[in-house]
Amino acid sequence: MHNTEKVIKHLEMIQRYIIRFGFYSFMIKGASLLLIITAQILLATLFYVDLLDGTIYPGERSFVWIVIIGLIVIVLGFRLLNAYVVQGERLFRFHYDKVRQQSDTDFNMYVTEYKNKPKGKFASAFFSFSLRLFYTIELIFALFIPTLFLLSN
Repeated sequence: MHNTEKVIKHLEMIQRYIIRFGFYSFMIKGASLLLIITAQILLATLFYVDLLDGTIYPGERSFVWIVIIGLIVIVLGFRLLNAYVVQGERLFRFHYDKVRQQSDTDFNMYVTEYKNKPKGKFASAFFSFSLRLFYTIELIFALFIPTLFLLSN
C-alpha cells in the first residue's frame, strides 16, 4: 500500500470515530429529553388531578421537591456524559488534523496527547456553548411544571 493510501485509510478510520461520537451525542440528548418529557407528563397529570378534585394530599409538595432534585440530577448527569463524548470527538478531530498533514502513518489512534490543548480538556467541552444552551433550555423546561405546581399550592 502506498503512503498516501495509508494516510487516506487512517483518515477514514478517524472520521468514523468522529461520526460515531456525534451520533452518541445526539442519542444522549434524545434520551435526556425523553426522561424529562416523561417526568413532565407525570407531573402534569398530578397537577391536573389536583385541579379537578381541589384537594392537596399531604406528601405531594415533598414529592414535587424530590422530583425537582431528581430532574436536576438527570440533566446534570446527561450533561456530564455528553461533555465526555464531545471531548472525545474533539480529541479525534485534533488527531485527524495531525494525520492529514502527514505523508506517512502508522495507524495509531492515541488521542491522549491532545488533552492538554485548550479545546481538548473536559471542562472546555462541559462549558461549550452548544451544551450550555441545550441543557439550560432543557433545565428550564424540566422545572417549569414543578414550579407551577409549587406556586399553585
